[in-house]
Amino acid sequence: MKLKYFAWVRERIGKSEETVEPPESVRTVDDLIAWLAHRGEAYAHAFETPRVIRAAIDHTHVKSDTMIAGAREIAFFPPMTGG
Repeated sequence: MKLKYFAWVRERIGKSEETVEPPESVRTVDDLIAWLAHRGEAYAHAFETPRVIRAAIDHTHVKSDTMIAGAREIAFFPPMTGG
């Protein structure tokens, strides 16, 4: 699946997107964040406070307990404010 990173998540990881194949045990957005956080120091820093990370699956905002099976694209970004 393709992952996209935005704002400070992108800056901390050092890339805007990548393609990954997480293990079968990774079933939800929460699981994916935990798995990513163990991929190295940059990921650990980007996902150090998972409750503030927002996610979208195939361009639809989702909650952290949403299943990721069948997702083509998952995007991660910090909370946004309007202006």
